[in-house]
Amino acid sequence: MREPMKKVQLAVIGGGPAGMAAALSAYEKGIRDILVLERDKELGGILNQCIHNGFGLHAFKEELTGPEYAARYVDRIRQEKIPVLLNTMVVDVQGGMPCQITAMNRHQGMFRIEAGAVVLAMGCRERARGAMNIPGQRPAGIYSAGTAQRYVNIEGRMPGREVVVLGSGDIGLIMARRMALQGAKVKLVAEIMPYSGGLKRNIVQCLDDFGIPLRLSCTVTEIHGKHRVEGVTVAKVDEKLNPIPGTMERISCDTLLLSCGLIPENELSRGAGAAMDDVTQGPVVNPRLETTAQGIFACGNVLHVHDLVDNVSIEARKAGGFAADYLLKGKEEWGEAARPPIPEKVKSSLPDARDASKQLICIGCPVGCLVTVGKKEDGSLSITGNTCKKGEAYARNEVTAPMRTVTSVIRLAQGQPEKAAGALEDKKEARTVPVKTAGEIPKEKIWECMAQIRKARARAPICVGDVLIENVAGTSVAVVATGNVPAKGQGL
Repeated sequence: MREPMKKVQLAVIGGGPAGMAAALSAYEKGIRDILVLERDKELGGILNQCIHNGFGLHAFKEELTGPEYAARYVDRIRQEKIPVLLNTMVVDVQGGMPCQITAMNRHQGMFRIEAGAVVLAMGCRERARGAMNIPGQRPAGIYSAGTAQRYVNIEGRMPGREVVVLGSGDIGLIMARRMALQGAKVKLVAEIMPYSGGLKRNIVQCLDDFGIPLRLSCTVTEIHGKHRVEGVTVAKVDEKLNPIPGTMERISCDTLLLSCGLIPENELSRGAGAAMDDVTQGPVVNPRLETTAQGIFACGNVLHVHDLVDNVSIEARKAGGFAADYLLKGKEEWGEAARPPIPEKVKSSLPDARDASKQLICIGCPVGCLVTVGKKEDGSLSITGNTCKKGEAYARNEVTAPMRTVTSVIRLAQGQPEKAAGALEDKKEARTVPVKTAGEIPKEKIWECMAQIRKARARAPICVGDVLIENVAGTSVAVVATGNVPAKGQGL
């Protein structure tokens, strides 16, 4: 006998930072009948594999790793007892009064949900090799940067040992560093544009810190190898982004990581009949973030790709609030649909964005001042552009005694198939636990720190903040867990 159709006030599709923030915002406005649908086995979305720090400066006024940032919202979802359906794929959404959702999972099969309103928060996906038309066969060793990130940070597996990265967006830069920290030789990062698409902070801390070359106005023109990648051909490009004859160079490698942009995940939006924006590749929304499909709202990377997850959460809270107003006040005149203002990517005015010894983006607070460091005639430092003392201190340390927070993973000891951080149901196996240094360590100590981390093994149960290595590399700084790993049979 088929289950009766489920009815809810608000359905949120996607359990990442956008979906969780939208659900919590609606809850705070008085909506209690909420259902979050997530296709993965745990809440948190892509943040679960983003073990690096740099999240939360705007949303929480502190620097967090991805799992720590996600845990803030997962804990609130549990605290408020907002229902969540994990391992559930939504296959169709239709707007109206009420909205109609078709979903499926292994326990209920295919089923339908009626919702007074829907918030779309499905996030985005990476561009694949096919979108770049790179000639060559299809050997093993070609990965999107996000796939490689999951292998290394979640599954504890290395995709390869000699790596070329195509694309210098933040994820490409971060994975170049991550592969280097795990012992791979990163030959170069190639960027087809004449400037990097990543933050200056990441150019400095992910490439310059490790001596990884960045080649601007350069791209991969061919992939070599039949069964496994054996190398790639790179070439300079002209102003029209066409390869320049005579500039081809073959680089030997066994792995190519593609970091060539993100695309909003909008199959459901199109299926719902929502009008799409050719510029953002997301749905057209009015100032209250409602799409042209009645009762369906959109937020986060499904609307347009954001540079910061903090901005995703802030926007999602607005969408959840608007959806709550829609439900509490009834259908109102929402005005003509218009795209919300989209933050523009700031391009460096410097001829060389890598000149970090002279101009730095301060990461001491959310303002992110552009600080200029020079030398006076007497040899002392001249620091300008900062709006607070943190900027001055950061710039002075960066050019005299740079310090870094190291993030990585520690493997679980054999026979420790446990539960991952933030999971709401058991996983068969969690091979690693994300970790970070509890404070900054001298930059020159990074390799010694990583050598100890790679050798270390952890045993469950593990809680966020547990010390797994004391006095790493003789720095008096501990390495602590940033995710939970309960003992077998225990719940969170």
